[in-house]
Amino acid sequence: MNDNLIVSSCDGVIEIIFIDHHSRINEWEKLFAIRKKDGELETITVGFGGKVSSIEVEKGDQVIKGMVLAQVKEELFASGSE
Repeated sequence: MNDNLIVSSCDGVIEIIFIDHHSRINEWEKLFAIRKKDGELETITVGFGGKVSSIEVEKGDQVIKGMVLAQVKEELFASGSE
């Protein structure tokens, strides 16, 4: 299993964290919402599934583009498979 970093795609403030530590995520699931300086809400998603191994930010934290938000251990099976 590989550790994948989830990074911010913009500068702003963490408005919503949709995931919990140790939760499983699916491809393109909403993970974070960041309020950009222009007031727009940007949703962070990723193209892989796995288990959250760490969350590096909290609601209200200032973030910059490229900053690590969380780490996910990618799982080898396809998302949504039984």
